[in-house]
Amino acid sequence: MDAAVSLPREPREPRTERGRRTQRAILDAAAAEFGDRGFHESSIVSITQRAGVALGSFYTYFESKEALFKALVQDMSGRVRDHVAPVLRGHQGGAVAAEGLALKAFLDFARDHKEIYRIIDEAEFVAPEDWQAHYLNTATRILERLQAARARGELGIEPNEVHAWALMGMNVFLGLRFGVMDQAADLDAVAAAANALIKDGLG
Repeated sequence: MDAAVSLPREPREPRTERGRRTQRAILDAAAAEFGDRGFHESSIVSITQRAGVALGSFYTYFESKEALFKALVQDMSGRVRDHVAPVLRGHQGGAVAAEGLALKAFLDFARDHKEIYRIIDEAEFVAPEDWQAHYLNTATRILERLQAARARGELGIEPNEVHAWALMGMNVFLGLRFGVMDQAADLDAVAAAANALIKDGLG
């Protein structure tokens, strides 16, 4: 009989502020390490050295490199969400303008956190469930915004999943081109050009 497959357990929740800082340091170091070297070339030792924490501290919060990577994908997905959400909160300028603001916020995030592209790409193979959840959850948030705008009479079409994924795909590749590849690009101009495209397609 084959042995049961052991899945990585969820990271242990820190009980103290010091523990939260340590776990945050490990996650930030892992983002930099995986972003620079990739999952397979990185090691727990190199991550803890970069984080400035003891090796034993790593195992207090994560049981393996795979478990850390899984937690990091979830963490980075949440950080993108949390970076965009405040920009949209209380926005009164309509749905199309809101999507432009969301894009600009993501472009800013991508420029400051270029490692997200390598990490999310590798997640397809290292943490496929979390890779899929990242995109599904992002598309769901976009679709919910579009549906709410349609209910307010702001859109000329009935939005569906195709529209949400098309917007997300545009954001991802504009972030790659102008957030990562071109550090001199005017992100406001990029967002404005994309927003005009959205207006023609959704308005």
